Amino acid sequence: MIDKLEMFMVLARQQHFGRAAEECGVTQPTLSSALRHLEDHLGVILVRRGSRYQGLTPEGERVLEWARHIVGSSRSMRDEMRAMRFGLTGQVQIAVIPTALAMIHELTTPFRLKHPDVTFSILSRTSVEIQALLDDLQIDVGITYLANEPLGRVTSIPLYVERYHLVTSNFEDIGDRDSITWREAAELPLCLLTPDMQNRRIINQHLVESGAKISPALESDSMIALFTHVQTGNWATIMPVKMVESFGMRDRVKSIPITHPDAAHLVGMIAARREPFTPLISALLKEAQRISEPEPAL
Repeated sequence: MIDKLEMFMVLARQQHFGRAAEECGVTQPTLSSALRHLEDHLGVILVRRGSRYQGLTPEGERVLEWARHIVGSSRSMRDEMRAMRFGLTGQVQIAVIPTALAMIHELTTPFRLKHPDVTFSILSRTSVEIQALLDDLQIDVGITYLANEPLGRVTSIPLYVERYHLVTSNFEDIGDRDSITWREAAELPLCLLTPDMQNRRIINQHLVESGAKISPALESDSMIALFTHVQTGNWATIMPVKMVESFGMRDRVKSIPITHPDAAHLVGMIAARREPFTPLISALLKEAQRISEPEPAL
């Protein structure tokens, strides 16, 4: 039953029988047969299909929720038994919003020193993608914004407060100023993250509130692309302080706090709310609590 539920979850994610069969490592007839057996067992039709996949039925949507719960619990039980026998082992899948990639080593480095048999896979994803991956059991935890947009059923651990600086290598843009307003920052040739990134939506929000026009000269989904453009002296960007510090470029760029308002947004770790947590996820949450440095009020 568990293997059939897993195949059903993959089909719901891929929305295509051929791609789902390929991901599951089975033939398409085998996938179709597993789905029919699952439908016969439950007594309902799960998938609308003619010559191709046409979506889930209402019953299928509900079974998908149960499948995630059952498969997640099954994996948790298996992982806990393995941990009891061998200690913490295996690979941790972590999806991280691009602006938080600068701090992920603060979590992974001390964790691996304590648990040397654990390896990591770090994915750069948008906040929406992180939630979807978590719901679909494709990652163990995510690092994302905690308060700006709705989260699903998750356990969250605050990590740090994100604040924003204007970053430029053209010192004539700002002279000797020690702060700049959002409206003034908008008047510079800005390169910003793409609108699918929550960081960009946050920046848009503060620019709009300041009465500024949002018209970036360049957009990219890569923080490195933004930094390399800033270094030319022809562009500026708005970036979290932790990103500026992580690139170690204060001798080549000027980083100035943006005020009016002094915007702050909480970033943290999220894990699917499932009790009991696996020993591995429990250890990750504990490490996140240890390194947490949020400010008391935003």
